[in-house]
Amino acid sequence: MIIGSCLIDLILYEVCSLKEKRQIIKSIIGRVQSRFNVSIAEVDLNDLWQRSQIGFVCVTTSSRHANQIINNVVKFIQNDNRVEIIKTDIEIL
Repeated sequence: MIIGSCLIDLILYEVCSLKEKRQIIKSIIGRVQSRFNVSIAEVDLNDLWQRSQIGFVCVTTSSRHANQIINNVVKFIQNDNRVEIIKTDIEIL
């Protein structure tokens, strides 16, 4: 069993309140969950309205497949023009 995990630090530029931030983050999390078979949540920076940290994990049988899933999720989030990824931490266990 291989576990792939990733932490993504995001900046949300056009957000003016925590309510707007939560709507965007909830939308991203929902879309990632429906498209990819990963567990995902906002894990830190909950009270900052222009920053967020999202974490997600996948469980698979090979490290190559785990890397592929993680890279696909990161690319999917990068293509969302509401956020910018400033840092990613990937770990394969």
